[in-house]
Amino acid sequence: MSALRDVVDRSSRIVFFGGAGVSTESGIPDFRSAEGLYRRESGTRVPPEEVLGHRFFMRHPDEFYSYYKANLVHADAQPNAAHRGLASLERAGKLSAVITQNIDGLHQAAGSRRVLELHGSVHRNYCMECGKRFGLDAILAADDVPRCECGGVIRPDVVLYEEMLDERVMDEAIDELSRADTVIVGGTSLAVYPAAGLLQAFRGDNLVLINRDPTPYDRHATLVIPESIGATLGEFV
Repeated sequence: MSALRDVVDRSSRIVFFGGAGVSTESGIPDFRSAEGLYRRESGTRVPPEEVLGHRFFMRHPDEFYSYYKANLVHADAQPNAAHRGLASLERAGKLSAVITQNIDGLHQAAGSRRVLELHGSVHRNYCMECGKRFGLDAILAADDVPRCECGGVIRPDVVLYEEMLDERVMDEAIDELSRADTVIVGGTSLAVYPAAGLLQAFRGDNLVLINRDPTPYDRHATLVIPESIGATLGEFV
């Protein structure tokens, strides 16, 4: 923590890049760990990666929503110490942006204002016919496939497998990383592309990695902290 505090004190434009591990301490499972969603018995006739794909959603929206609501929507989850610590750093003028692969909205719930959601959010949904926007309540209230008043299927504004990441969000993330003097990476293996490739835009002085497991970027880091991300970033609350 002493080394991390020193890096933060010397930095004026920090960007945080986070993955599923940021929210596990809020009770939201990750995907690929030993306890992750992809290792669990899913109860579906096809693998979860296929259920969460664009083609499956279009062909079987009922099965998609059954899995999605049971496994990816966590309406009662609350921000943990990591989320609160990052929001505190933003209020202090140290953190310029959070770039997240998560779709849970917990960074905003903790008070972060500049959040770039690479994979979208469960809290944003829209009708595929008329484009009307809906919150998460519309998804939770539906017994099966949520539908708009016009009859169109409502889909979550999240990036499914076989879909491209939002170009505007990607451009903003690259811009933030290119202007950062420090990047703190937490809760991600940095193995999922294209998101992980964004770090190539960073040209600053300090790369800090907070992750319990090794990552491909460890040898390039200024500081590697293989500890709980909540306990680590919670020190800044």
